[in-house]
Amino acid sequence: MALIMAEEHIHNLTRNKIAILIDGDNAQASLLSQMLVESGKYGVVTVRRIYGDWTTPNMNSWKDTLNYHAFQPIQQFRYTIGKNATDSAMIIDAMDILHSSVVQGFCLISSDSDYTRLATRIRESGVFVMGIGEKKTPKPFVNACDVFVYTENLVTEPKKDKARPPKTDSRKKEKEKEKEELDPMPLLEKAFDIAVQEDGWARLDLMGNALYQLDPGFDPRTYGQRQLSRLVSSLKEYFEMKPLENNGSTLFYVKMKE
Repeated sequence: MALIMAEEHIHNLTRNKIAILIDGDNAQASLLSQMLVESGKYGVVTVRRIYGDWTTPNMNSWKDTLNYHAFQPIQQFRYTIGKNATDSAMIIDAMDILHSSVVQGFCLISSDSDYTRLATRIRESGVFVMGIGEKKTPKPFVNACDVFVYTENLVTEPKKDKARPPKTDSRKKEKEKEKEELDPMPLLEKAFDIAVQEDGWARLDLMGNALYQLDPGFDPRTYGQRQLSRLVSSLKEYFEMKPLENNGSTLFYVKMKE
């Protein structure tokens, strides 16, 4: 009974709508994918916005990745040199979103203590709020959130077999890119990270929901399989899968092998 109740809680949690608001001046563009995975553990990310002065060079690192992940850039000019104006725009938008009741949770991405009161206000409204920032983030902001994730814990060591290839001609690069696009593992790993439970197993249906959240164009047929279950089963060197009967229906659980 406890297992069923826990599963229902996780299922309801992942159906919540989450707004991600990013302070572009105080966050790392290279970790956007990992930050999306972390917030995706608590719901479906429907509002995606990045704030900053897009006329300045330091925002250039966001431009490619924000388009890929369908984030909306919000322009905020710096009217005073050395003063960050991003926080005010982000706070105003957050309150508008809060009062519109279109989401059940927020993810505030910044290492700036200026968002402490915002996080507190959101939590006082009975709405879930998580934060993502560096370990230098002031404790008041960290403690104002229901959950806080340090970006240092999101940095992963590059795998040896995925080291940067030497420079080649353009045709060979195109072939390598096509091969990467036909490899489902990077996407499956991120979806697993979203759906995984404390015991190391993830429900396949929740993993499927995470896949479409990460990439709405995901289709098992792209990889030669008609169903997600068959795709995961075909990757025996990476995944272990088991069925579990629940109220007359069969649920599949997935675990990544070491």
